[in-house]
Amino acid sequence: MAEAFFFKPVFQERIWGGSKLHTYFGYDIPSDKTGEDWAISAHPNGPSVIKNGEFSGKTLAEVWQSNPELFGNPKEEVFPLLTKILDANDDLSVQVHPNDAYAKTHENGELGKTECWYVIDCEPGAELVYGHHAASQEEFADWAKSGQWDKLLRKVAIKPGDFYYVPSGTIHAIGTGTLILETQQSSDTTYRVYDYDRTDDNGNKRELHLDKAIAVTTAPHHDAKLAITTSDRDGVSVTTFVSNSFFSVHKWEVNGTASFEAEAPYTLVSIIAGSGRLEIGGTETAIQKGDHFLIPAPVKDWKISGELTAIVSNPPTK
Repeated sequence: MAEAFFFKPVFQERIWGGSKLHTYFGYDIPSDKTGEDWAISAHPNGPSVIKNGEFSGKTLAEVWQSNPELFGNPKEEVFPLLTKILDANDDLSVQVHPNDAYAKTHENGELGKTECWYVIDCEPGAELVYGHHAASQEEFADWAKSGQWDKLLRKVAIKPGDFYYVPSGTIHAIGTGTLILETQQSSDTTYRVYDYDRTDDNGNKRELHLDKAIAVTTAPHHDAKLAITTSDRDGVSVTTFVSNSFFSVHKWEVNGTASFEAEAPYTLVSIIAGSGRLEIGGTETAIQKGDHFLIPAPVKDWKISGELTAIVSNPPTK
């Protein structure tokens, strides 16, 4: 019988991490420097393990390889998406990611990294670095190499519920006091531009990658143009944030009982608030804040009941 795959969290400790993955979601985290939960991942640096059903104990990457029919017999060699939750207890480094072509050449065949953020929660006055003020790549290089960060970096104020699309080539940094759900290509390639000259517990600064960052940064910066839409039907309000050749990302706000039909070969679901029940083929499963699951290709329709909010992503359908 077809069923959803639920995943064990994969935690990553970071110099900027905190404890909100425990206090907000109830996860059993390794330390109060836990920065990331790789919630749905087939990346070798943090593969998710399925915790239910026929494939319990196997990684998502293993099932992707052994049972491609569960994902609609995809053309991609690797699972293309990665869902994370990030707890920025301190500022993340200012960074940029390469596109597919640059990463393939310079990062041993790794995918590029286009990503997007949904702000789950943040402290009053929280900010992101999103883009820069340089008029050209040459000006960007000059200001970065001379450390003119206040002049170079563009900061934006944020609030819970905000959504930001971050294409490869975009200078960015998540700021202190922010809890974010990130949907991204399955890549772990990051070029650090600036890390506030901070040091780890051993007094070492983290590596910077300024030359590569300059090579891949889009200049001048342009905000991504999004056509965000919301539609209401029985039991659910569906907001579509973005839909392109990398992924589509939606928000489901369920209040009651809602019926869904598959719009892509598989669907990634992260419950960020509330609780309810998932019904597939007459079998119900309790779901709650902090659960992450994948609905595979054999499941063509399902129901969700309760009062909850989910961030949902799909692979491109083209």
